[in-house]
Amino acid sequence: MNLFDASALLCFLQGEPGADVVEQELLVGGACSAANWSEVAQKLYAHDQDWELARGLLMSYGLRVEPVTATDAERGARLWRASSGLSLADRLCLATGERLGASVWTADSAWGSTEAIHQIR
Repeated sequence: MNLFDASALLCFLQGEPGADVVEQELLVGGACSAANWSEVAQKLYAHDQDWELARGLLMSYGLRVEPVTATDAERGARLWRASSGLSLADRLCLATGERLGASVWTADSAWGSTEAIHQIR
């Protein structure tokens, strides 16, 4: 299963380098956490972009919005490190990915790359 961070979805929506990688993985199927869904919407609203159009496009790929559980929230809190560069939404995505056993896709280099974390560029 694929889980997409907001940075990966924004890369896809904005046609940035790596958008093709995200599209290929969207075709396989996947989800994003509710925290990341909110982050994508907020970024588009902040730049006066059409959220309804973007939402429809993402949903057309079958993207699901995965709820953040109390366990995810607690795990996200444990992932906090002062120098990590990971936001709350980043940590919730990682925690949700752990719970789901998902491959997590991001454009954020601060996450690094592991067997479960995939950089799109």
